[in-house]
Amino acid sequence: MAIIVALAVTILGSAAAYLLSKDKSKKRKYIIWGITTMIAIAPFLSFSIGLTYAIIVRNGWAALIMVYLFPVIFIIGLIMLLVGIFKEKGTESI
Repeated sequence: MAIIVALAVTILGSAAAYLLSKDKSKKRKYIIWGITTMIAIAPFLSFSIGLTYAIIVRNGWAALIMVYLFPVIFIIGLIMLLVGIFKEKGTESI
């Protein structure tokens, strides 16, 4: 049940980020997706992947893969946020 909740939060967070970034500049999209990746996607996706992997291999210690997944996904979100903050302001809207 916890895996389903974590995946639902990840999907809802992604959908909210998509709706918030629709018809915005690239700079704004990077900022929105960076924050969403760090707050909504990284913890819940790493949790669900870790538990799913632990269930598949039938070893509780295998769930510690989330300790490695979370920082990687979080740093990707942080890089996206920083690119959005320091990117030159453009006039085009995608």
